[in-house]
Amino acid sequence: MIVDCAVYEGGARRAGGVELDDAYDACRSDGSAWVWIGLYEPGADEFDSVAREFELHELAVEDAIHAHQRPKLEVYGDTLFIVLKTARYIQETEKVEFGEILLFVGRGFIVSVRHGVASDLHPVRLKVEKRPDLLRCGPGAVLHAILDRVVDDYAPVCAGVEDDVEELEQEIFSPARTNPTQRIYELKSEVLDLHRATSPLIGPLQRLAVGEFDLIHHDLREYFRDVYDHAVRSDELVENFRELLNGILEANLAQVSVRQNDDMRKITAWAAIAAIPTVVGAIYGMNFRNMPELKWDLGYPMAIALMLVVCIGLYRSFKRAGWL
Repeated sequence: MIVDCAVYEGGARRAGGVELDDAYDACRSDGSAWVWIGLYEPGADEFDSVAREFELHELAVEDAIHAHQRPKLEVYGDTLFIVLKTARYIQETEKVEFGEILLFVGRGFIVSVRHGVASDLHPVRLKVEKRPDLLRCGPGAVLHAILDRVVDDYAPVCAGVEDDVEELEQEIFSPARTNPTQRIYELKSEVLDLHRATSPLIGPLQRLAVGEFDLIHHDLREYFRDVYDHAVRSDELVENFRELLNGILEANLAQVSVRQNDDMRKITAWAAIAAIPTVVGAIYGMNFRNMPELKWDLGYPMAIALMLVVCIGLYRSFKRAGWL
């Protein structure tokens, strides 16, 4: 579906609503105007007229409709095709939710296709429309604004993941006998997905920052460099999370091994203590007639006392050794 369609001229948005046909005509005029068409999860039929009007490549159109692409920047003739992975941290469930934004940038137009709920572009449109100095630079200004929003949204996600990692560290080294292995692997999966969103984006941002494409106004280079720096910082954080989680997983496995050894020592110690009365009771339960102490009046209490003394002695020895 088409969320918004606007024509920009002279650093400002044309007043009133704009139909698609009017937007196409504006792009084909003297080149002073350009259009931004925003779509949300369009189907093939809905996207067909836009694709035909701007002569978008069929492979890029297929990617835009079906999504599930890794971040990339591709050139199809005079059109740039950029794929972005959006992310947001859901505090209630401590999960990271991902989406996609796919952009077609050409001379006189930019088409944005959004999938998922992360990184709403309506605030981006309102913000960029307050910057006529940037709008005069053409569709590249919108491209920068969207990239800036997507990369800025990585910051709260990284902050949320960092809190989760710290909680895992505290849980592993706490006195409580917990085993958060499942949570570790879930968080590792989220961090891996976040790495797949940030790392491939570094190359395209660098290409935009150095002014590789004539479609992007040269005055926007420093703005793209700023976004590039933020993206690199986020990617470094995500890489640190991956290393921390690997260390946490190893520490958790070591803790589990230590606890298992402690349990085995305790079981062995109690088994040794229980073996004393078992052995004595087994000997005197064999019911032979000629056994020593059978007719001794103090035999039974002495046997009980002997078992207690030996068991207490073993208990104190194991306690000093740290087995109990």
